Amino acid sequence: MAFAPFTGALRPRPLTLRFAALAATLAAATLAGTLGGAPARAQETVKIGFIGPLSGGNAQQGIAARNGFQLAIDQANASGLPFKIEPVILDDAANPQTGVAAALKLTNDPKVVAATGHWNSGVALATIPVFSRAGVPFVVWGAISPKITEKNNPMVSRVVTTLVNTNAPLAKWAVANLGKRIAIVSDTSDYGVANTDNFRKFFEADGGTIVAAEAAPVGTTDFRALLTKIKGTNPDAIYFGGVVAEAGLVRQQMVQLGMSQPMIGVDGFYDSEFLKIAGPAANGTIVGIAKEVGNPKLDAMTEAYKSANFAEPIGSYTKNAYDATNIIIAALKTAGTTDKAAIAKAIRASDYDGALGRTTFDENGQTKRAVVLELREVKDGAWVVRQ
Repeated sequence: MAFAPFTGALRPRPLTLRFAALAATLAAATLAGTLGGAPARAQETVKIGFIGPLSGGNAQQGIAARNGFQLAIDQANASGLPFKIEPVILDDAANPQTGVAAALKLTNDPKVVAATGHWNSGVALATIPVFSRAGVPFVVWGAISPKITEKNNPMVSRVVTTLVNTNAPLAKWAVANLGKRIAIVSDTSDYGVANTDNFRKFFEADGGTIVAAEAAPVGTTDFRALLTKIKGTNPDAIYFGGVVAEAGLVRQQMVQLGMSQPMIGVDGFYDSEFLKIAGPAANGTIVGIAKEVGNPKLDAMTEAYKSANFAEPIGSYTKNAYDATNIIIAALKTAGTTDKAAIAKAIRASDYDGALGRTTFDENGQTKRAVVLELREVKDGAWVVRQ
């Protein structure tokens, strides 16, 4: 097939127009590379860990705290941080061995830059060496044994006051209002022993006498033999130094044995689950807790919690974990996300205004927030403020 010869003239574009077009093309290419023609750098992701009892008898406390942790992270990720936070949530089942396994899992992940955890003091005391050896900053949101912050471990800080802060005023109140002869029942955990030792010390210093002291391992279900021994001493009250499940059984069995004395303690069994376990026998039980002081940050957290539509109601430890997590996030903003020692130092230097109020730490990482004791009593199957 033949082609007819082209007879028209080619008309070249003027030289100045060709240079202008080339310059425009190069400029467009440069702009495209700057604004997104090249692959954008991915946002850095860091991980913050949470450990608490999410199963077993203490799960209600752990779940309420977990939700406070999640709320803080969701808010931070929505605030336009230069990095993204990925939460890592693990169950310690209120068991030291399970807690250590969870701590090892967190510290073996290089993206975990800090963690918060534990309602049970025995679990915290077991995991702190793991975090310390790994150099991972750890903020305690619930465990209240004084041993946790007795030594200056630079990796460990705690937003909650210790059992010393509640046992001292409770002992003074008990001497003045219940009588000077009290018996003690506790579990044999570090938490139980610390409660027993501190309550005894303060109660005796205020002029009281401990007429009997009995202890049983965590998991004990039948306290009737030791309660029968105590019954013979006719104490003015029973102090219980343990947590929810055992406390409920002790109170239930006291009533079964005809012991009408009040049972008292600190916040280890201040929980709705105690009411379920003890049943009608729970009435008359008294706990001394750190009074919740209302403030605008607590109100804002409460409203945000409602808006987030968590399946579970807000709990006593929601605000603790919420503030602990926000303190960690603030430290990441200050120290960056790579130097864990610097993050720990920034946590310890915190002056944080949050749902708990103002949180600062002493030289051992213990919150310096003062405690005002509030008494809660079970009446008609519900915890109410004792007037």
